[in-house]
Amino acid sequence: MTKDAFTALRQGEMVLLYDFDDRERETDLAMRSDMMNPRHICQMRNEAGGLICTAIPYLAAQKLGLPFAREVLRNCAMVEKLGDIPYDPSNNSSFSLWVNHRDTFTGITDRDRTKTVNAISEIVQNVLNGKQVSFKEQFRTPGHMPILIAAENLLSQRHGQTELSVAMAEMAGIPQTITICEMLDDESGNALSKEDAIRYAKQHDLAFIEGSEVLDQWEHVTYPARDCAGQALATNRI
Repeated sequence: MTKDAFTALRQGEMVLLYDFDDRERETDLAMRSDMMNPRHICQMRNEAGGLICTAIPYLAAQKLGLPFAREVLRNCAMVEKLGDIPYDPSNNSSFSLWVNHRDTFTGITDRDRTKTVNAISEIVQNVLNGKQVSFKEQFRTPGHMPILIAAENLLSQRHGQTELSVAMAEMAGIPQTITICEMLDDESGNALSKEDAIRYAKQHDLAFIEGSEVLDQWEHVTYPARDCAGQALATNRI
């Protein structure tokens, strides 16, 4: 890693988050959603080029009544089935609804997407803090911001970018709503290689972190060392 990714995420900087060599082999630009502004959306669409999505924790989705897309489309013959995803046949995708904030116009502009992203982060934090909220009063679907729901047990269950980003936020002690966008290669049309992603990070003084590093930290926090009496030892946030 070129600089500490957890500190960078905490401070509202973009982080380059690579998943795994045996999975998608993709790097996402990732940033905490509550600190995003139109310039960040612009950077993601111009310099990453993939799909800009917002990842939220499973518990928040449950409390907000947000379904997975496959649940909404269960009667459609094309809906994904377990095993359909070639890089992760044991899990389904994390896509939920695509939404716009009700105060947006078309929903696609940098300012409109920023409004939606910031509001998603706020409502997620409010519902996790026990406040009474109504998702439908603030958002409409279909829209231009895909929501991704992390697996209930995060990296203990699934190793996607959704889980990696939400797990990083949890370990960093920040709101667990992260906006991500895949980095694509303009010349090949494929995912940007890990080597090129590392070069991009160095050129722009951004943190680069691999999924394996996040997973190592997660397992340390989730399964902390125990003393001779079997009691879990205290662990600090990263």
